[in-house]
Amino acid sequence: MSKRSRLSPDDWLRAGLDALSAAGPEALKAEPLARSLETTKGSFYWHFPDVPAFRQALLKFWGSEAGGLLAETPSDRTEAVAQLHALVRDGFSSEPAAEAAMRAWARTDPTAAETLAQIDAARLDHLQELLTRIGVTNPEIARLLYAAQIGLPQIAGAEDSDDTAPLDTLVDLVLALR
Repeated sequence: MSKRSRLSPDDWLRAGLDALSAAGPEALKAEPLARSLETTKGSFYWHFPDVPAFRQALLKFWGSEAGGLLAETPSDRTEAVAQLHALVRDGFSSEPAAEAAMRAWARTDPTAAETLAQIDAARLDHLQELLTRIGVTNPEIARLLYAAQIGLPQIAGAEDSDDTAPLDTLVDLVLALR
């Protein structure tokens, strides 16, 4: 008989992101999370004093992951253009479902909204740095590109969910107007 390894706080936080993505913030409770990890609530309370503390830790966990994905701004203009295209087309998050769920949660929770605002500000700064390297200095362009990257999946149909052509076209348009 194999002995199951102990769950870490990160295991619980990963499960929390999955639950948030699948069912929203209502799913961030000890018992459903314990069931999803096939363990007891005691394991949850071993790592977190209560559900509000878990939610705080989840926001910090997601924030460090989401904010830590920013690449260094390249010094070469060609590399900056390539990075701009990739960021606008592919987004800043390796987990689009968690990103969307976090945005939904931020509409109803002030702490989630604050975390998201910090992440958005860092991402906008990075986009502005890229655009400045390329020669585009209007800060509104960074906001427009970011808004398009966030918003397009919200209006795309299921059959268009991987269609990145409009985002590439928008970046090309910005570059042509420079």
